[in-house]
Amino acid sequence: MNRIDKTFQEKSSNLLSLYFCAGHPTLESTGDIIKTIENNGIDFIEVGIPFSDPMADGPVIQNAATKALRNGMTLRKLFAQIAAVRKDGVKLPLILMGYMNPIYQMGYEAFFKNCKEADVDGVIIPDLPFRDYMEEVKPIANKYDVRVIMLITPETSEERIRFIDENTDGFIYMVSSAATTGAQKEFDAAKQAYFNKVNQMGLKHPRMIGFGISNKQTLESAQKNAAGAIIGSKFVTLLDELINPQKAVEALLQALQQ
Repeated sequence: MNRIDKTFQEKSSNLLSLYFCAGHPTLESTGDIIKTIENNGIDFIEVGIPFSDPMADGPVIQNAATKALRNGMTLRKLFAQIAAVRKDGVKLPLILMGYMNPIYQMGYEAFFKNCKEADVDGVIIPDLPFRDYMEEVKPIANKYDVRVIMLITPETSEERIRFIDENTDGFIYMVSSAATTGAQKEFDAAKQAYFNKVNQMGLKHPRMIGFGISNKQTLESAQKNAAGAIIGSKFVTLLDELINPQKAVEALLQALQQ
């Protein structure tokens, strides 16, 4: 069974997923960060594929991607690093998050074949058109048992949300706002109304809320309104400042209690 599905079967609430950009803060830090996250009891890991024009990301993740590319990170190097960390015994669900350009350049068949061989469980491609997903990507992803996670935002229509729910697997990535990634102090009334609307739709797939989660208030709100929370910018900032993955995770978990 795919590890993403297995995780949701075993734990349906208060899940936590951490995002970091592969190749940041150093080229060879990917494996250590993944192992550290698993050792600290986190439920999922999203590994960012660095790209020169990450349009959905705020300045923190853009900066990390730029540093990663300068460090020499490539998609093929990332697959090798993930394969190595799996051989070291890492069992946590691993999800790649990246933009169309490098994936398209590699080719869908080669990309998902590499995902399977490296033991990647899912992918998130923010700029993947849904038609391309249905016609080209979905059959290949299914062939290699890789979950393709789709995003919804406050602007996504109910019809589109239901279509995504019917035609994807794993979970639905519920973006807290239409803005780019970045920490927020709280979720306002408009975001709460959006969460409530989606909660009342009776969707079959679990949701994870991301974008803007950095403290106790936003974490609890996300976990109350979905299966769990996804944290990116706050963790990437701490990795940038502290370099040491263990110290970064400890500092994040402490911040989430305040």
